[in-house]
Amino acid sequence: MKVVSDPVTGTRKGNTMIRVRRRPLRLGAAVLTLGLLATACGSPSSSAKGQVEESTTTSTIAKGPDSTAAQLRSKLNGLLQENVYLTSAATGAALAGRSDELAGAVAALGGNSQSLTDNVTAIFDAKTGTTFDGLWRKHVDLFVTYAQGRSPQAVSDLTQFTKDFGTFLNSALPSLSADTATGLAANHVQAVKAVVDAQAAGNQTDVYTNERAAAAQTTTMASSLVGAIHQKYPDKIGGDPASKGADLVTTLTVDLRENVFLTCAATGAALGGRNDELTAARAALDNNTAALSDALAGIYGPAVGTTFGPLWAKHIGFLVDYTTAVGAKQQANADMAINNLLQFTQDFGAFINTASPKLSKESAAALAMTHVFTLKDVIDAQAAKNFTKADANERIAGDHMSTVASTFAPLIVAQFPNNY
Repeated sequence: MKVVSDPVTGTRKGNTMIRVRRRPLRLGAAVLTLGLLATACGSPSSSAKGQVEESTTTSTIAKGPDSTAAQLRSKLNGLLQENVYLTSAATGAALAGRSDELAGAVAALGGNSQSLTDNVTAIFDAKTGTTFDGLWRKHVDLFVTYAQGRSPQAVSDLTQFTKDFGTFLNSALPSLSADTATGLAANHVQAVKAVVDAQAAGNQTDVYTNERAAAAQTTTMASSLVGAIHQKYPDKIGGDPASKGADLVTTLTVDLRENVFLTCAATGAALGGRNDELTAARAALDNNTAALSDALAGIYGPAVGTTFGPLWAKHIGFLVDYTTAVGAKQQANADMAINNLLQFTQDFGAFINTASPKLSKESAAALAMTHVFTLKDVIDAQAAKNFTKADANERIAGDHMSTVASTFAPLIVAQFPNNY
């Protein structure tokens, strides 16, 4: 698999955005080919898909992070989490009257809904996928409607969705009772509604606290769904969806993808001059960094977690520096931020290689490079006020972090087999 990265030469002076040429790097065994996911790292066309292939059968490693069940759990977690952050972006834009941003977020939500529908169709059948698609898209529209008027009718319609969705899930997955399925949908609706209410109140700290809580709630939904899917189709969805390996790849996926969504929110706020939102987004990013640090400390030991935190926080700062420079059309400062980000990728590669020697410094640095430049693509589109492109690029950046998680998880299990 090729990962686009490694910028070469300098920058073009006099532009408001840094244009960096890239050449492909081969990661070899560093990026694993997964039969479950029809994705290619950093590919716009694959970002909108990523469905489960119907031909996928049981994995030879029943409890591993690369089993079909583990990867499905990770994939659904990522898509449901993405739905929360894109919905929040849409409702925030709707409340503030930022129509271009709303249109971009709604378009990205359409792509997210299609990815979920593709997975449902591949697991069940076309009829089930069509039913899911109608219900899911309707509930996304209802959140925007609620944000625009916060009417009792919108609340009533969202409540009805939870019942309809619960009935649908129970019919597709009989082991999941209608009450349980309705409860999962109701918890999701209430969690996202709390985000919208905080947005309407102008309390940005609560907005981001509630966003992270709503995204975390989807992990319960995804785990319940994959458990029931595995029970119904044990041959197609093989492996243990509740294994420690599945927990590992899911945790890495969720935490790494969250970093992308929060970073894009922070850079968007910075470019839009929304300082209160930027402060709240940065605070949420600090909490995300702490969660990643804790996860790595639990895997490699406290010293690795302690080293990771400042290194990871530094790259977030550099991304905000780049954003500020682009917004102010300060070429020299933008160049400096890019150089700092390039150095980060090398430092990160060395750090990861020390923690996981099976992944070379060069391969780890390449993964970090792609992360940095997929986010740069988002920032450049935000600065150009092309919000449809910005949100499409955000999905690509999020998908790359899923690739990172799926790359690291099997290496971690191989390094610490007694723990998984």
